[in-house]
Amino acid sequence: MHIAHSIADLRAALAGRGRPAFVPTMGNLHDGHLSLMRQATGLGDVAVASIFVNRLQFLPHEDFDSYPRTWDADCAKLEAAGCDVLFAPREHDLYPEPQTFKVHPDPQIADILEGHFRPGFFVGVSTVVMKLFSCVFSGGAGSAVFGRKDYQQLMVIRQMVRQFALPIEIVAGDTCRAEDGLALSSRNGYLSAAERAEAVQLSQALRALAQAASAPGADLPVLEAQAMDALRARGWQPDYVTVRQRSDLLPPAGAAQPGTLVALGAARLGSTRLIDNLEF
Repeated sequence: MHIAHSIADLRAALAGRGRPAFVPTMGNLHDGHLSLMRQATGLGDVAVASIFVNRLQFLPHEDFDSYPRTWDADCAKLEAAGCDVLFAPREHDLYPEPQTFKVHPDPQIADILEGHFRPGFFVGVSTVVMKLFSCVFSGGAGSAVFGRKDYQQLMVIRQMVRQFALPIEIVAGDTCRAEDGLALSSRNGYLSAAERAEAVQLSQALRALAQAASAPGADLPVLEAQAMDALRARGWQPDYVTVRQRSDLLPPAGAAQPGTLVALGAARLGSTRLIDNLEF
């Protein structure tokens, strides 16, 4: 596995190697990331990953400085999963000057849900992904794999690629879960043993909400409020637990149509914020 730190080194390593299949990460890798990497190995001629903790997508009070960095373990895992080239820029490599040009996604998709509770988050995500794409795909077309766990992020990136006519196919990877149903996340490592046992309640709340929302005549605002209250009663601090249309993440227009919906939730357990979703 070739490790490139500079953009020039990355482009030299990819020159003449055909279509890249790319998995961007912030490191601290778990089986969910590795499943995306293994998926990427079958999508192109050269499998590429990046590790970069992107300051632009963290709010001032969030965990940029304390975000887990596990470099040696990450490299070993990526190489075992089939990664050919790892791009691991330092901050001054990717942002050699202040990044004053930024990508501002459509507020209708980017300022709701995650974007409402983390203002500017998707500006930071879109900007770094656009820049990583310009580094990895400078030789032409390819594909990039993003996990469905970050459901709204996947939609934002797909819309960005479509509107800028980038020659990149965005491929969705399924959410990986622990045996009890908890969605794998780098931030799960922040949980205490007791919190880890409790954390599965978020996925269970989404499953219960989806089941109730599928019933004829379901009152979605009432069901969503009940789901939020149930989590609060267990000591959670939910930001949202909601049912939305898969197509645009807006509330369902008229009667909910199973097969077109997704239940999404974000809630803090102790000091750790977890997100999850379930299509139904």
